[in-house]
Amino acid sequence: MTAKRTPGASSSRKVLQLLLAFSERRPEATVAELAALLGTPIATTYRYVALLKELQLLEEGRAGRYHPTSQVMPLARAAQVANDLARLARPVMEDVARELRETVLLFQHFGDSAVCAERVECDQAVRFTFQPGHSVPLGAGASGRMLLASLPEPERSRRLAEVVQRSGGSLREELKRVEVNRYAVEVDEGAWSCSVPVRVPGQRATVLTVAGPAMRIGDAAKRAAIAVLHSHAQRIQEAFTHFVL
Repeated sequence: MTAKRTPGASSSRKVLQLLLAFSERRPEATVAELAALLGTPIATTYRYVALLKELQLLEEGRAGRYHPTSQVMPLARAAQVANDLARLARPVMEDVARELRETVLLFQHFGDSAVCAERVECDQAVRFTFQPGHSVPLGAGASGRMLLASLPEPERSRRLAEVVQRSGGSLREELKRVEVNRYAVEVDEGAWSCSVPVRVPGQRATVLTVAGPAMRIGDAAKRAAIAVLHSHAQRIQEAFTHFVL
């Protein structure tokens, strides 16, 4: 889902891009770092930061580094409450978590990131946990790769070129396999995760993911997880279709 650029809003766009530059991966930044990210002069970036400070959306921390304030938290909560797809998916995700006894996540595509829109934790003492709003780079991990493979053309080609340029590697062949198989898997630092697409027409690319310790997920459990995810992704698609009718 690619948005059209609004004419005559260049400065407003830069201010919002500055605020959106902050994330779990970049919780704070200097003005010079923000200027480099936005491609704007230092003096102009200072004005943008001053405006966001005036609105109490940014504040200065240690050594001239800025970070978002708690003022943005109600905005995040509003986004979560208003996400109809995530709300409809949650009961299905609870069923998946009970069946697989692992953490279940719903990721959606935003720009160059895969963002966790909803999560349901399992009842295991040792489990993986993510907060809604947690993001990973598009093309990274099972969720990021499945989302990238799920994007419509030509956006997928454009995003893939950006990922390849950033990482220095090639995901093209791997993404072809992901698209054909309709699932992506990842083993990283003792965690096994699997992601499948949730195809809802008119909505941004979305994937359903399960994650848990690799040591307790054997080959049979992995095959079962893929089948369960596909089945319940279909349930989410049907629930949303009935909701909009």
